[in-house]
Amino acid sequence: MKILVIEDDLTTREFVARGLREHGFVVDEAEDGHQGLMMATSCEYQLIVLDRMLPQLDGLKVLAALRATENQTPVLILSAMDSVEDRVTGLTAGSDDYLTKPFALAELVARANILVKRKQTVATVSSEYSYDDLRLDIKSHRVWRGSRLINLQQKEFLLLQYLMEHVESVVSRMSLFESVWSYHFDPKTNVIDVHIANLRKKLESEGEPSLIHTVRGAGYVLRRA
Repeated sequence: MKILVIEDDLTTREFVARGLREHGFVVDEAEDGHQGLMMATSCEYQLIVLDRMLPQLDGLKVLAALRATENQTPVLILSAMDSVEDRVTGLTAGSDDYLTKPFALAELVARANILVKRKQTVATVSSEYSYDDLRLDIKSHRVWRGSRLINLQQKEFLLLQYLMEHVESVVSRMSLFESVWSYHFDPKTNVIDVHIANLRKKLESEGEPSLIHTVRGAGYVLRRA
């Protein structure tokens, strides 16, 4: 399993890389955003550990560039920016997890293992979900509403997949957050609401009936009105 660590601080980069290697990972290192992006797009990794504040190209721009090319490698952001707003920004930008500095190496390794295992699990699945005129194909990572192909970001896709796995059942915001972002739900964050709103807009952009409904005080449900 191969991980790319993009971190400009030498001490932190060596600490993270050494810790991951001790737990069986193969680790490549990049010292700035430009180098990291070049490596991330020229080699296949199971995870990218990405510092948010980088020289040459900051972490969020690296992430945006990756997602723009449909590179869905899991990304774990490391950052000293620890406010709720900062975390929401990082998650909404397309990261899979967000760990604030200072951090315990054991926690970073645990989160890395979760993200890598999730990618391996998704890669082995070739099933397709359908409900009403909505169809989701995990293998090709595509979604259709009728004959219309819908372009979804990674998190939007995973949220929709979870809803389709639990179709016509109410799922809580906590279960959605922990399933898609892999760590404990922070009730102060609105990242779920932001992604659900964006998902609804894309699914209903041509006037189609709503399929995702809010159940006040309980969560969300995928069902016909």
